[in-house]
Amino acid sequence: MSKKIQVIVSLCIVVVMLAVLYVHGKQRVEAPTATTDTVTQSKTSNVTSDYKSISYGIDGEPVALVDGYAETEIVPGSASKKITRYFGNELGTDLDGDGDEDVAFIVTQETGGSGTFFYAVAALKTNDGYVGSDAYFLGDRIAPQSTNVSQNPVQVYVVVFNYAVHDRDQGFSEQPTLGKSTYLKIVPETNEWAIVEPDFEGESAQ
Repeated sequence: MSKKIQVIVSLCIVVVMLAVLYVHGKQRVEAPTATTDTVTQSKTSNVTSDYKSISYGIDGEPVALVDGYAETEIVPGSASKKITRYFGNELGTDLDGDGDEDVAFIVTQETGGSGTFFYAVAALKTNDGYVGSDAYFLGDRIAPQSTNVSQNPVQVYVVVFNYAVHDRDQGFSEQPTLGKSTYLKIVPETNEWAIVEPDFEGESAQ
């Protein structure tokens, strides 16, 4: 083989190797971008569709739950913590009249003392995920029973939270025995609960 032919063959080999390296490198650069986009979309979907991982208004302050739990300092720099937890007793139903299934349930909050405060909250479903409501205070150290839709046909979108409270003669260390029901309805314009009288035949009271 002449020297000229050897040079041409060598150049051809180099060109082929450069082409292979270019294609391989381009694939490696493009692949992580697609993967990152997929992961980002997945994370966004998980966050917005989980009503246990959104914010609710409790006593005028936003509380951001993560997997049904939130912990904040009562006083900056102190060891005392305000702990908010998903309790349960949830009900899936349309709460604001848009045809989507929303969720009503109970959360608890402890502020470092002996009390355990129970609140009713609602997660309203939207096209972008759930939006948390303001909480309604049900009581301290109560015993939640069930959460139902009102059976009164004129009380549309009304939720009934049933629970037991302490009687006047009972101490907080005893198991509550006095039955109580609270009728609530979401005001869509404000995402707040409105109290409804059990025998009220019209719109909910503000």
